[in-house]
Amino acid sequence: MAESARTPVVPSDVSLPGVRLGEYAGYAAVLVETPAATAAVALHGGHLLSYVPVGQTDVLWLSPGAKPPPHAIRGGVPVIWPYFGRQGQPETLPSHGFVRTLRWHVVSATREDDGAIRLVLAPPPLAGLELDLTMELRVGDTLEQTLVTRNRGTHEIAFSQAMHTYFRVSDVSRVQVQGLEGLRYLDKNDGYAAHVQRGDWVLDEPRDPGRSDRIYTDAPGRYRLRDPDADRMIDLQVDGGRTLVVWNPGEAGAARMDDVGGAWRGFLCLEAANAGAELVELAPGATHRLTQTIRSLPLP
Repeated sequence: MAESARTPVVPSDVSLPGVRLGEYAGYAAVLVETPAATAAVALHGGHLLSYVPVGQTDVLWLSPGAKPPPHAIRGGVPVIWPYFGRQGQPETLPSHGFVRTLRWHVVSATREDDGAIRLVLAPPPLAGLELDLTMELRVGDTLEQTLVTRNRGTHEIAFSQAMHTYFRVSDVSRVQVQGLEGLRYLDKNDGYAAHVQRGDWVLDEPRDPGRSDRIYTDAPGRYRLRDPDADRMIDLQVDGGRTLVVWNPGEAGAARMDDVGGAWRGFLCLEAANAGAELVELAPGATHRLTQTIRSLPLP
């Protein structure tokens, strides 16, 4: 799969107060400032790097060892599309799809009545793929991120996808995720055996400290990440997604990742997705929207 010759030109500026092109953590980025929050989106991969509500620390974790382009960025919110992992794809294709290592462009930027800013970004079109992708971001007292997929072909196309969100936490071994009780999940640590979640999610893998690689199916779409040491809870609402992945590489896995290493305790990934058996089957001319809405609040 290659970029089309119709690759758009990245605009030299964005003519909207509170939005500018600049640099964040060494990446060319769209920088957003609203009365309620700031955010940064790398043009490399359309990758959300930061979301900071006023008076709070960053909701997202970004690796201090994140690599420059053409490498995928570790942390923030990688866009996984049009397949998750190498689902249904040969080993010769990159894991997690094509768009996270392409240069995106800004389609539009608008300000809403409450001061929130809405951005629309898109990757270059891909030759041979009859799916179009755009990403909508609304930055305000909540963060809303939507992947919009349109089938411009003449036949149904099945695809998988995810927003691989790295949430910043004080210590992953001391947080809980609510909203998963009773759900069926496939555990990669157990050969993808099926289990049922009992109570809140907590780290409980004695064979591999810190590691979690669970794919929750038929997930309800509303979750809460509680971080007592940070006095923070993060509400996550997912619409248009039937899968939730809860991931941390753990101590041993992180030691083999030069862009994570000893920093593994500082994040937990909750990935809004359609993956595994829960593919999206998109009819010709149809559009699918996968949305995550994030709100960060102090613990009651």
